[in-house]
Order: sequence, then C-alpha cells, then structure tokens
Amino acid sequence: MQPASSWTIVVPVKGTDAAKSRFGADARRLDLAEAMALDTVEAALQVAAVLVVGSGDLSPFAELGALTMPEEPGDGLNGAIERAVATVQGSVAVLLADLPALRPDELAAALVENSMVPDADGTGTTLITGRVPAFGAGSRAAHRALGYRELELPATSGLRLDVDSPESLAAIPPARLGPRTLRLL
Repeated sequence: MQPASSWTIVVPVKGTDAAKSRFGADARRLDLAEAMALDTVEAALQVAAVLVVGSGDLSPFAELGALTMPEEPGDGLNGAIERAVATVQGSVAVLLADLPALRPDELAAALVENSMVPDADGTGTTLITGRVPAFGAGSRAAHRALGYRELELPATSGLRLDVDSPESLAAIPPARLGPRTLRLL
C-alpha cells in the first residue's frame, strides 16, 4: 500500500519505566511495550508519514522510517501530542501505540477528517483525525464532546484492539499480532 501523502500520523510513545504498568512485574513489560509500538508504527508507515513523539530511545522508530520528536518534561500525553500536531501541515491523525494487531488497510479506511475510533472496551479512543486530543480516562466521551464523529468498526478490528493488560493481549489471536509482539510471546 502506498502512503497517503496528505496525512501525517502522530504516534505518542511512552519510553519510560512506566510503560505498560498494568503488566505488573512481568519481566517482558518494557520489551512488549516497545514491540507493540514498533509493530503499530510499521503498519502506520505503510499508510502515511509517521511522527513519533515520546521519551526514551526513539532511534528504533527512526530506523523504521518515522520522524521522531522528543517529549518535553511536563508535556504529559496530550501536551506531547499537541506539540507534535502543531508541527504538522495538512491532515493529521493521532494513533495510540499499543495496537499490535493493526493492519494498514484498517488504518487507511479510518483516515476520515474529524473522526475517532473507540477502543474495544468502549470507553477509550485509539485514533482521532484532528488536532485537539483528549486522551486519558473516558477519552471516547471527551472526543465526542469535542465533535469527533465515531467510526463504526467491529470490535475485532486491529484499530480497536489496544493492549492495556495481559488479558487484553491474550485475547488477540496470535495470527493477528505484529511480528515483534508475536516473537516476545
């Protein structure tokens, strides 16, 4: 699939020891967080330009072909996204990095101005196509309140299968997982 040159996808990545904290003491926690983010970014790069904003070592994302931008102290998730989005000309989407089952065709079909995709649980958001983020607890309702139109996608879409816990990762069929995530399992 050729990248859609009119879009840039901003992907925030938490590269700290706090990444995937709901995985608890799992020794693979940080490696899984990075693997899922790399699988997500690789899928997104097949659709559009990608700008990864985050803390920690961003060089693996640059090696894939993504642009990178370091998070500033005190940014927080939405602050880092806002800074990154401000550098983008043209259409912009924000995609969360914990979507290891994402397929490029699913993402390409969701790049519709001023839209959003809820997570499989129905309370969060995995994608917005606009410049005003409201990620965090209850982001689905917050993004709706901002005027984003919700796209109707099946709960089995890789665009909805965000991984926040060992249970959510185990619920994804292995055949759907990206290669790096699958290798760690």
